[in-house]
Amino acid sequence: MTKIGNSHHRSAIAGALALTALLSACAAPHAAGSLASAPVSSAPVEVAVLAFNDFHGNLEPPRQSVGMPDGQGGTAQVPAGGAAWLAAALDSLRARHAHSMTVAAGDLISASPLASSLFLDEPSIEALSRLGLDYAAVGNHEFDRGTRELLRMQAGGCEKLTAREPCQLEKFAGARFRYLAASTLTAGGTPLFPASAIRTFGSGASAVKVGVIGLTLRGTPMLVNPAGIADVTFADEADTINAEVPKLKAQGADAIIVLIHQGGKQAAAPDPNGCAGFDGEILPILRRLSGAVDVIVSGHTHADYICELPTSDPARPVLLTSAGLYGKELTEITLAIDPAAHRVISRSARNLIVQSQPFTSAKGPVALSPLAPHYTPRADIAAYVQRYVDASKAYATRPVGKLSGPAAKGEGATGGPLGNLIADAQLAASRSAGAQIALMNPFGIRAAIVPAADGTVTFGDIYLVQPFGNALTIETLTGAQIKAVLEQGFDDVGPEQALAPSTGFAYRVDRGAPVGSRITAITLDGKPLNPAARYRVAMNGFLALGGDGFTVFKAGQDAVTGPTDIDALEAYFRAASRIDVPMEERVTGD
Repeated sequence: MTKIGNSHHRSAIAGALALTALLSACAAPHAAGSLASAPVSSAPVEVAVLAFNDFHGNLEPPRQSVGMPDGQGGTAQVPAGGAAWLAAALDSLRARHAHSMTVAAGDLISASPLASSLFLDEPSIEALSRLGLDYAAVGNHEFDRGTRELLRMQAGGCEKLTAREPCQLEKFAGARFRYLAASTLTAGGTPLFPASAIRTFGSGASAVKVGVIGLTLRGTPMLVNPAGIADVTFADEADTINAEVPKLKAQGADAIIVLIHQGGKQAAAPDPNGCAGFDGEILPILRRLSGAVDVIVSGHTHADYICELPTSDPARPVLLTSAGLYGKELTEITLAIDPAAHRVISRSARNLIVQSQPFTSAKGPVALSPLAPHYTPRADIAAYVQRYVDASKAYATRPVGKLSGPAAKGEGATGGPLGNLIADAQLAASRSAGAQIALMNPFGIRAAIVPAADGTVTFGDIYLVQPFGNALTIETLTGAQIKAVLEQGFDDVGPEQALAPSTGFAYRVDRGAPVGSRITAITLDGKPLNPAARYRVAMNGFLALGGDGFTVFKAGQDAVTGPTDIDALEAYFRAASRIDVPMEERVTGD
């Protein structure tokens, strides 16, 4: 894929910031919607779009950090996240702007910590409503429990549509923000949720309209259980946006914002406001995108960036943003809109770290940093979250075993020691079904395991790692099929992902070799894998259905279902007095 850097986005943003500062200095401190905020009809109107993505039900601080330049050529780690701190950061930004709205780019729920997932993510929907979210795109994880349960997330109610009981602590009112899903089509060809919305800021000759389009990625069927989305299809992203833009323009939209659950990553050192070496699945979409789109708020890759990138119109690049994940960052996008010319005359964006609480990571303590603002958690949100945290404690604090030390996920798209540990647990849980190998997708590993000082690991610790509840599948694959599925992790289709193998299984990768020939050696118990032989392989049910693009798994034969991934991991801990973190390199190469 073509690599696009940020050679020109900083200058554009700097100019926009200068204009924004001038506008702010001239504006009177009136409330949103006040005619007095624009002294003459031709004066630009400033609108702030406050954005985040991939919240994943992280009501509490996720015990993770955000990397940022430390000003001395290195990287500082800042502890961040938590709904009450996110609410405080939003309130702080809203106080700076006469006009603002808050938006999100999908995956607000599912793959969530216990305090949210035990309650079907109802508390996350309520917390996001209370902190003032206006519009959200639908991400792939919104479909994890099927379309009917997603519709309940919007509309509310206590209909039981999953194995878990709804409305355990309170009647669920549904989202007070609006989901947008332009490209998710029902059998009748209409969107599952509205395709777009328009918000008006100001009044009279100073009124401006901002159109918002929301959609998920076309590849959603590869990422969720097909049974839950059998009643919908997912249309092409660029075609959908380009068809919706003229509709919004016809309704008087002066600015067009797209919320899309797709994105990319930058290749340089951590910089929340960087764009160096940017690459990702969103680039082909941008190249076909209407130049009338002003800003794209993106997500899915869990990365942070601020970019100016080309569209189909070379003269009209688009501002692309993403705020990482878990509510650890917040994007402040500032638009200056000319109400007479009906267009955006400048735009700027910056990612702010939502600094919250210090914690101890798998690599050691992460202290509060003077390099980012400190926020006081909003009391009402904190109290609401605590109610659900308290209700989940019986599950979260139950000890399951002991671990020799921290188990971290590998760098990039590798499983590392934690991937090894999970694969070993799944192999142990599947031996009775004949399993010889277990393979784990690193993208399904959500957090490190950091035991207590005495090595104790709780159910809450392991649930943070695997919150999906996927049942294991054990199936027969030939050696040639196993090689083919490993090759799919390096086939240049989507992001790279090296499946983490169980003990006794190892493979070597040559990333410089042609696609399809990058796995150069595979061994099981020290012997080369026989392409013609048949092997019993365990994996989670998501992979068995071809998830994350590993479609070869769907060709497996004689499949049987095992325990859930979380039950397998708990049983593995309980079977030994202490588990040693498996540190050996099972995936090697260049």
